[in-house]
Amino acid sequence: MPLSKAAQAALAAITRMQPDIRESYLDQRAAEDASAKLAIASPRCRIDDMTATAMDGYQIPLRVFTPLDIDFSLKAGLHVSDDCRGTILFFHGGGWANGDVGFYTDSCMRTALRLERRVVSVDYRRSPEHPFPAAPEDCYEVARQLHAGMLLPDVDPEHIVLFGDSAGGNLAAVVSLMARDRGEFRVRTQMLLYPLTYNDHSETTPFDSVRENGEDYLLTRRDLEGYIDMYIRNPADRNSPYFAPLLASSLVGMPRTLVMTAEYCPLRDEGEVYAAQLAHDGNEVSCYRILDAVHGYFLYPSVLSLVRDTYRIMKHFLDGDELAQKGAPAWLGLIGTD
Repeated sequence: MPLSKAAQAALAAITRMQPDIRESYLDQRAAEDASAKLAIASPRCRIDDMTATAMDGYQIPLRVFTPLDIDFSLKAGLHVSDDCRGTILFFHGGGWANGDVGFYTDSCMRTALRLERRVVSVDYRRSPEHPFPAAPEDCYEVARQLHAGMLLPDVDPEHIVLFGDSAGGNLAAVVSLMARDRGEFRVRTQMLLYPLTYNDHSETTPFDSVRENGEDYLLTRRDLEGYIDMYIRNPADRNSPYFAPLLASSLVGMPRTLVMTAEYCPLRDEGEVYAAQLAHDGNEVSCYRILDAVHGYFLYPSVLSLVRDTYRIMKHFLDGDELAQKGAPAWLGLIGTD
């Protein structure tokens, strides 16, 4: 389902004006900080800030979004209570160098309310100031403490979902892999939205989507290489499965997984191949491709059908809600879908 020529031309023009991310990531952080100040809190969602202590003593900032049930009657007055069916541990995107809990506040509020789950957003240490493996180790430690009841004592480990978009999807997959390998806790469920899973985004990559979508669709192949250059300082780390989980020798024993990709995203194919490899190794997997979508669309306004459909898929995956399409398809079910 191709984009209209006008939309494709507009995307290409915007993409070609973007500076090299290695030179502009600080400007992007400033723009994101300004954007975060525009977020409007919902009265139906309580927001709390807290920290988790990393192994080296660093205090990892967390932002917790709790959906609320608000009931009012003339007899009893106003009654407010938590209204969540589980907990989502969220790792934000931004190429490991951009994005933070402030920039993702609106998205996390929306996710908490749409999915009826508490969302714990992790402000992991970013590159290039803190290169690999700082981010996955921060995320792993928060996940370990959350599963152990050290952060929020009312959390049921059986109902914790790891979720991330882009670099955050990479981190969710990596934390699940680390948890399997280290054996300190078990991740039951993960959702990966257009995740990076492989280590080669050059012109000779095995994935066609990098070549087809890596120039004119906002996230470019040059961006990917720039983000990775800032994140990975030791060349040997490029072959670590804790950077590129598709390189793991085995994916046996991984969580129940939902993978969602975007049709015009350079990371599309590696995300779908990762889902296929998870299924091949005996895991329960569902994989959907969101049609007409570009990388990063999840941060768009929730009135857009792309975002609404993504939440419908997540609700279907988590709660078994009906997932029926009428008219032209908005997504493609690829693996393990109804």
